[in-house]
Parts: sequence; structure tokens; C-alpha cells
Amino acid sequence: MWRALLGAALAGALSWGSGCGRQAVREVVVYASQDQVFAQPLLEEFTEETGIKVRAVFDSEAVKTVGLVNRLIAEASNPRCDVFWNNEEFRTRQLEQRGLLRSERPWVAFGERRRVLAVNTNLVAPSRWPRGMIELTNHSWRGKVAFSYPVFGTTSSHFLALHQRWGERNWEVWCRTFVGNEPKMVDGNSVAARLVARGEAEVALTDSDDLEMIRRSGAPVVGVPLEGEGFVIPNTVAVLRGAPHPEEAEILCQFLTRKEALQKLQTSGALQEKIAAAQEESVDWEELLSSHERVIHQLKELFLR
Repeated sequence: MWRALLGAALAGALSWGSGCGRQAVREVVVYASQDQVFAQPLLEEFTEETGIKVRAVFDSEAVKTVGLVNRLIAEASNPRCDVFWNNEEFRTRQLEQRGLLRSERPWVAFGERRRVLAVNTNLVAPSRWPRGMIELTNHSWRGKVAFSYPVFGTTSSHFLALHQRWGERNWEVWCRTFVGNEPKMVDGNSVAARLVARGEAEVALTDSDDLEMIRRSGAPVVGVPLEGEGFVIPNTVAVLRGAPHPEEAEILCQFLTRKEALQKLQTSGALQEKIAAAQEESVDWEELLSSHERVIHQLKELFLR
């Protein structure tokens, strides 16, 4: 049904304005936290296929999705964005909770990434590969682990999920012990992955797409799953309430979530083939949303910069 609707919408987009003289170019405004290297080719393909111009705003590695979310909140009374293409789920749910997304089918999740450990195989023998987060507090990893500042991006969402999964006390003990083991805290998951690629760290806590990028560059790096401590990260695409170009926004949403687009994102390394999530990796989103401000405050205190 989606394919039929998309076909009709795309056909309408291509024929729009015929017989009506000169018309203004149709456009759609996208705020995207999906990495530009992955998103830009698809957005250009969308314009070529539909004739709809895309004006895209991308985030920065340091603050990742949070910067765009804050911008959308600031613009709530006068929306400038039509579509928010987010490479995680938590911040999209925040926007929905605030009533900033359209009421009918506000957002759709598609594809997935996962949190993983990137290990330098030249420095760490397979027998020593860490199998989970708790092992990273062992003295043998002191000063050898890289990770992104956990107040932003997927690291933040992962740590919030672990807080829920482990419970307050166990989570806080782990955080303090981890900090005491002198990990290398950097601005972004890709930075952490590159430290491992260069041998400046032996292990990094990162995302599967960042791991794939350095692996494809020929770096001696392998990904180790976080069994029982992992986190699934779908892409989401949402339409803003009061979007200036709602019709074009819907056409773009349908384009991004169709099978062909997903396959291209998987081929590029932006997304993984779907893996059945373990039961222990499920998240109570209602609880996470209600507690996140308090837990983020704890993270700021625990991981001082």
C-alpha cells in the first residue's frame, strides 16, 4: 500500500504545475542528524526523482541530535522545518511528548544501528576482547578505552537505558568505577572509533556505523557485540506540527522509508541488517522520558569535563 501511495505521490509531484504556467519550485526543509555522508546522496536522489528541492540542515558531531532538537523546540511557534530525519529514537520521542510533531502518524522508525565495542586487533588478542560494559572497569583497561561524552547522542541514550536496566545504585557504581579507570572521553562516537583505528586506544564504545566506516578504511578493528548491555538505534523520520510544506514532507517520508532507500543505507554502512533484539535490551520509553532530565544531570556530575 505504501509503495502504491508513494508512486501516486511521486507522479503527482512530477506533474505538478503542468499547464499552469510558471510555478515556484517545490521544496522541503529537512533537519538531519543522520550523518551527511550517508544522507546527502539519498536527498539528492529524492530531488532528481521528484523535482522537489531539499534544503537540509545537518548537526555537528559534538552535540549530535541535541542541537537540532533544541532548535526545533525554539522554533515551535513558527516552524521552519518540515521533516526531522533523526538517527536515533529517544529525541524523536521527546519531540512527540512535547507536541511538536503532527498528530497523525507523527514519526516512523526504519532500519537500525547498534551500540558495539570496537577493538584494535593489532593491540588486543581475541582472548582478551572485552565482552561487555562491566569488563571495561577492570584495571587491565585503565586508560585504554575511548567513548563519547554521554550527555549527547546515542551514548546518552545508551547510558539512560543502562540506568533503567541496571537500577540506580548499580548504574551509579559502574559509572564512578568506569570514570576511575581513566577512559578517554571525546566529542563523538566517530572520534572514539578513530582513536582505536590509530592505536591511541585499544577499545572504544561506539555505534555500528562508525565502526563500519573505519573497518572499510582498512583499519585493524573488529566489532564486539554488547550481549545483554547493548542498545538498538533505529533511524526515525518525523513530520513537524505546522510544517510549512506538509505535502512535500509526506512524500519525502515515504521516499526515505521505502525498501530501496533502506537497502542503500545498509549498503553504505549507515544501517545494519535487522537483528532480533534481546529481551534484556527492551526499553520502557515512558519511564525513560520521565526520568531523563534527572539522569542527564547525574551524568554531567559523574563525567565532568
